[in-house]
Amino acid sequence: MAKKVVPEAERRRRRPTRQGTVLSERLIVHTALRMLREHGSAGLTARRLGSALGADPSTLYRYFAGLDDLTRAIGEELMGRALDSWVATGQWRADLRALGLAIHASYLAHPQAALLTASRVTGRPREIQVDETILGILRGAGAGFGDADAVGVYHAFIDLALAFAALDAGALAIKDEARAADEEMWTSTYARLSPTTHPHIAATAHLLADRMNQSAYPVVLDTLLDRAEARLATVRSRGTGQGKRPGARPGPET
Repeated sequence: MAKKVVPEAERRRRRPTRQGTVLSERLIVHTALRMLREHGSAGLTARRLGSALGADPSTLYRYFAGLDDLTRAIGEELMGRALDSWVATGQWRADLRALGLAIHASYLAHPQAALLTASRVTGRPREIQVDETILGILRGAGAGFGDADAVGVYHAFIDLALAFAALDAGALAIKDEARAADEEMWTSTYARLSPTTHPHIAATAHLLADRMNQSAYPVVLDTLLDRAEARLATVRSRGTGQGKRPGARPGPET
């Protein structure tokens, strides 16, 4: 059975670690991020974390119910950093695009952590704040999507950001030499295919080499936002909407 997490007020009264550091959730999460960057998910253990913090491994369980609880906190940290780097403009499409790019960038800054957390729902405050912000943009006066449509766009938006975060983080997480070999495949192999056997690849090889080592996330994000914006314009012109909250303008389906 998981140990009971000690309340925050009691944690603050704990003595400093052997390194003279007073532990906190924030310090543990930041240390875990460093360990993931250096050792990958297999290297994130209570023993190693305790050693890095200069504390007994059991100390972790005063702050988190276990390593899975810590994983959720790491995911929350990445979401929180994205929100901290984002500035609202009041333009719904521009704000959503900027927030999506911020989420993607926050996860790619820590590829090993991204692979560990992109598929998780943390239920923690900063993640909830991100969700509230996205839904607020969609339901606000600037866009005015109906509730059902706002949820549909939110679902597609957040899944897209996290799916590409995991995909692109996977490429960054492999060893440099392996990643370089993969990237060179577009010029070393694809560009040399015969037009006789592979006419379509041969015709577009130079374009493939230019694009395929870049993330497609911004392009696909714009496609999603284009669809949402076009649907919104159509529904507004008809003067009808689905799942509309009182006083809200009609919004797009996804």
